[in-house]
This record gives sequence, C-alpha cells and structure tokens, in this order.
Amino acid sequence: MAACSSFCPQRPLQLRRKTISRLPIKPQFSVQVKAFSSQESSAPPKDEIPARVGFLGLGIMGSPMAQNLIKAGCDVTVWNRTKSKCDPLISLGAKYKSSPEEVAASCDVTFAMLADPESAVDVACGKHGAAGGMSPRKGYVDISTVDGETSKLISAHIKSTGALFLEAPVSGSKKPAEDGQLIFLTAGDKSLYETAAPLLDIMGKSRFYLGDVGNGAAMKLVVNMIMGSMMASFSEGLLLSEKVGLDPKVLVEVISQGAISAPMYSMKGPSMVQSLYPTAFPLKHQQKDLRLALGLAESVSQATPIAAAANELYKVAKAHGLSDNDFSAVIEALKGKLQERS
Repeated sequence: MAACSSFCPQRPLQLRRKTISRLPIKPQFSVQVKAFSSQESSAPPKDEIPARVGFLGLGIMGSPMAQNLIKAGCDVTVWNRTKSKCDPLISLGAKYKSSPEEVAASCDVTFAMLADPESAVDVACGKHGAAGGMSPRKGYVDISTVDGETSKLISAHIKSTGALFLEAPVSGSKKPAEDGQLIFLTAGDKSLYETAAPLLDIMGKSRFYLGDVGNGAAMKLVVNMIMGSMMASFSEGLLLSEKVGLDPKVLVEVISQGAISAPMYSMKGPSMVQSLYPTAFPLKHQQKDLRLALGLAESVSQATPIAAAANELYKVAKAHGLSDNDFSAVIEALKGKLQERS
C-alpha cells in the first residue's frame, strides 16, 4: 500500500496488560490468558502491514466491515455466495473473486464473517474453500460466531497448509460495524494477531488477545448469552409496565438514568414499544448463540437456567416467523397472541 496512514489507527499506543482468570471450560481451553486492548500492542512496521486483504461473507456485519477497510485505503478482494452483495463494494474499489479459495490465494490476510458454524466450516474447508488457497506466510481470520470445537476444526485445516489462523469474533452489531466501533475477541496465532492489528483497528474500537484457539469463541458466546437473557428480561419489564397502566416509554427513561442503564435498552426500547424491530442483529442468530452457549455450559456442568429459559422464548419467536427480525422481537413471544398459539 502506498499510504500507511490509512492502516494505522489514530490512537495512542500504550502497553498495559492485565491477567484474566482461567476460563471455566474444557482443559484444552483452560489456559492463563492476557487481554490486550487496541491501545496496548504496538502496530507492526509499515512494511509488515498486509498489502492485500480478503473478505468472505458480506451480510449485515461483513459488508460494513469490508467497506471500512476499503475506505481506509486497503486493497480488498471480496466474495459472497450471492454475488450481487459484492456489487456495492466493487463500486467502492474492491476486487471480486468467484470462490473463497481464489480470494485466499490472492490475499495476504483473509477475513471471514459467516452466519453459523456450518457456513464457517464450508467456506473455510469445503470444496473451493479458503484453505485451498492458503499457504505459508498467509493468514486466515475468522470473525464468525461459532463454538470452540468448530473454530479448532477450521484452525487445523488452515494450519495444515502452513498458514496462520486467528479467531476474532466481534462484540457489536450493525451500527458499531458501520462506525468501526466493534470489539474483537481474538485467539490463535499471536504473530497473525500482531500483523492484523492495524486492520482490526480500522474496523473496531478495541481488541483482546485471549490465548489459544477456542477462548475467543467462548468469550463471545458468554457475552451473547448475557445479552440474550438481558433482552428477554427487558421485554418482560416493558410488557408488565404496560399491563399495570404505566407508560413503557417512561420505563425506558427511568432505566437509562439508573444503575442498570445499558445502551441496548436505550437503543431498542423506543422501537420495541411501537412493535418495530429493524434488524441490527437477527433474532435467529441470537438464538443460535444461546444454543451454542448452553452447549458450552453443559460441557463443563455449569447451570444456566436463566439463559435456558430465554432460549425457549427465542425459539417461540423463531417458530412464528420472526427469525430475520431484530433479536428485540423476542418480546413478541411474551405477548398473549403468540403464547396462545404456541
């Protein structure tokens, strides 16, 4: 790339490390890990910044993330199963390849943002998958939200080619993706983490390195388990306030000024009161993440009754055609009309 400034986030780089306690998961995951924010690790020298970047998967999250890389001056090559989703990025200057394998073969670092574990494995390891185009000195960064075992499977395929692997699921939805304000939860090859750091900083506001492959996936599932449970409880509160004669809009304001204030409530509450659910994070993906989180909890015999109850509500909402709505549409599963039909 001609100009390094487009890759280098304008943030002070200051080293500060803190130890995170052991993660309560299987022995292969249980390692002492350290977290690094985007300010805590020096970016690589200019000549080590990846010159060619691939991006696989251009959905609600992938498209704005790839756009931010293009707008920052990166040389980006894209692929998506539905080719038409590539067209807006091509118009911004992206190149296009007809398979993940071709993208990986033509790029130094390839990112993948897929909807579920099955898609992530297929794109990485299937016929004409990215692994077929990987080789030593290349890197594969999987941003998809998957379980740890899936991430390890993909890692094994990628690393068998001599390439490097980093899992980097994100905390954040459509708006943070558009604004470059995502949080990356990474694990895997530390050298690839350092190489990809300037690219992560274009797409996000912070990044954490969590050690071995599987730890990033576990952290993301725990975060989304909490988020899904919070939304289910918030939905109950909105409906109860209305049933007892209170104004749910006032409830949203009261919550916003107290100890349980959360940006999610302030952002989602006003539209939920109007039964509007513009999609930022699809309900089907929230239910998938709850399912994976419950599987993780079961694998270590950790009781999660609240998350399990929330998962059932999301399943009801899915069964009534709300899969592609925002996950805040789970409130519909608590309304009488759906309860009666379930």
